[in-house]
Amino acid sequence: MPETSRQFTHLHVHTEYSLLDGACRIDRLMERVKALGQTAIAITDHGAMYGCVDFYKAAKKAGVKPIIGCEVYVATRTRFDKVNRIDGSNHLVLLCKNETGYKNLIKMVSAGYVDGFYNKPRIDRDLLEQHHEGLICLSACLAGEIPQALLAGDFEKAKNIARYYSGLFGEGNFYIEIQDHGLEEQQRILPLLVRLARETNLPLVATNDAHYLEKDDSRVQRVLICIQTNKTINDDDVLEFGTNEFYIKSADEMYELFSAWPDACENTNRIAEQCNFDFEFGVTKLPYFEAPDGRDNKEYFVSLCEEGLQKHYGGRITKELRERLEYEISVIDRMGYINYYLIVYDFIRYAKSVGIPVGPGRGSGAGSLAAYCIGITNIDPIRYNLLFERFLNPERVSMPDFDVDFCYERRQEVIDYVIRKYGADHVAQIVTFGTMAARLAIRDVGRVLDIPYQTVDTIAKLVPMEPKMTLTKALKLSRELRTQAETNPQTKELIEMALKIEGMPRHASTHAAGVVITREAANEYVPLATNDGNIVTQFTMTTIEELGLLKMDVRLVRC
Repeated sequence: MPETSRQFTHLHVHTEYSLLDGACRIDRLMERVKALGQTAIAITDHGAMYGCVDFYKAAKKAGVKPIIGCEVYVATRTRFDKVNRIDGSNHLVLLCKNETGYKNLIKMVSAGYVDGFYNKPRIDRDLLEQHHEGLICLSACLAGEIPQALLAGDFEKAKNIARYYSGLFGEGNFYIEIQDHGLEEQQRILPLLVRLARETNLPLVATNDAHYLEKDDSRVQRVLICIQTNKTINDDDVLEFGTNEFYIKSADEMYELFSAWPDACENTNRIAEQCNFDFEFGVTKLPYFEAPDGRDNKEYFVSLCEEGLQKHYGGRITKELRERLEYEISVIDRMGYINYYLIVYDFIRYAKSVGIPVGPGRGSGAGSLAAYCIGITNIDPIRYNLLFERFLNPERVSMPDFDVDFCYERRQEVIDYVIRKYGADHVAQIVTFGTMAARLAIRDVGRVLDIPYQTVDTIAKLVPMEPKMTLTKALKLSRELRTQAETNPQTKELIEMALKIEGMPRHASTHAAGVVITREAANEYVPLATNDGNIVTQFTMTTIEELGLLKMDVRLVRC
């Protein structure tokens, strides 16, 4: 039943972007929050911010206030120290109050990957001291620095840590986090956390470290952990949470759980009121382009267009042709895309100058006469009657996008040139996520449930091999699959569990074509990560475009 009297805000929540750990699927999370009558919710995935924009948009659509945050890993020494069995990390929850907080958080999360990765992306106190402004800090779960000191029996150390973080984040911005999932260790330190808060005059905040939506979903989360750790559900050494209490609880459940400290629940709403960060969509943030010899960029662009017009058409330049080019230039200028054309022109010019094969141009970009004139495309839009408006329309909200093909053997040379020109901190490749498609979900779950491989393989092959196939669709199309699910208890459990994890992100990797170039350093706009030695954005191609950043689609072709 929806809450009507008391309000509670979950401030410690792991979505499916706590990869193979969190089972709070973002769309269903908002349904759950709405059903409980709660008005705000935070995202605090482990060490990364992959899902923040999807979370934000889903919350806004549902009429729920989104709170952007992250449960970071703080290195036990510094983020640069990486000695086995000495250098670990402790958890800390950070929530954005405003844009300053968001910019500080993405810089720290980025550094956690780029500088501090050691089993996990780790930040350190040095980063916190540089980038604490605009953030609210919670002392985290049992893996937090303060709980760890209390578990070790060192109350004074815990007290000193609390004073450090309180002094760093400032009055009203640091909270002692209390949790109770029925774990013996939590119940042992709970009174100590309360005592510490009272003795240091720090506020308490109650959280539930939610990893799944409802109590019955605990098995889903256990399956995800087994997929992550390559275990089966019957193994003795499976990483277990110990109870099935790590879910999105109602306000009544939370107030009852912490009835001795109602202020800890009420403080969740006070924190929610202070957190007011909004993403900015649809505002273009193009990099700077410096024309040679200090020339004005528009003047340089127009001169390139004129040279190209003469080169391609010579004595055949009609009034209609010139009017078409002038119209395109006026639209490109008015919409603020001259720099975009020049940036693309420049790296294509470089590739050709060093003998890297470049494709003739694909997609709607081939409809631009200006692009043809300056050498971005090699297809005459006049000859083939192609429309400029399909590429760039004054009514269009999203950025235009040139699809450029380069020889797969030398594509990296083009990226290296862009890095040299704009700076390594202004260029990043773009993340993509491998998701658990229908057949893969069956195979993953089958292994975890310890079902014989041959049995699982037979069931998986009953899913039709068609694009965008889902288990729901497969059950409609395949009578044999449907019969197996209805008559065989083992197959029924397999399919039901696979349905629950289908579509979840399984791992992060690097997009084959996407590169982003930013005006200021990339970590001023988006959090960064590392994949196979490459620096990548933590946001996908679609999100990068929505945020108004320059996304280059640099595709590979055989040469």
